Amino acid sequence: MSKRLPHTPRSRIKAALRQLSLRSRERAATVKRDKNTCVKCGVKGSVAKGKEVKTVVHHKNGIENWDKVIDMIYEELLVHPDKMETLCKGCHDKLHEKE
Repeated sequence: MSKRLPHTPRSRIKAALRQLSLRSRERAATVKRDKNTCVKCGVKGSVAKGKEVKTVVHHKNGIENWDKVIDMIYEELLVHPDKMETLCKGCHDKLHEKE
């Protein structure tokens, strides 16, 4: 059995971000705007048996800064346990009321 890493692997963070993107309102709005049709060739997406055509949402400018995004997640969200503490919801809410 393999030893667990002390931190979340970069590949797992990237996969979670991709899943978030697949379920986003922005992606759904793009598919709706384009009527689930390829803007290059005009083929319409379909799930009909024997006529399956998948459409995907493409970032026109690409996603060039994966490393930068993942680094920020490590710096701000997935910090060392020494920088976190366990609180009940009430105490947590009180701390954020002050902000």
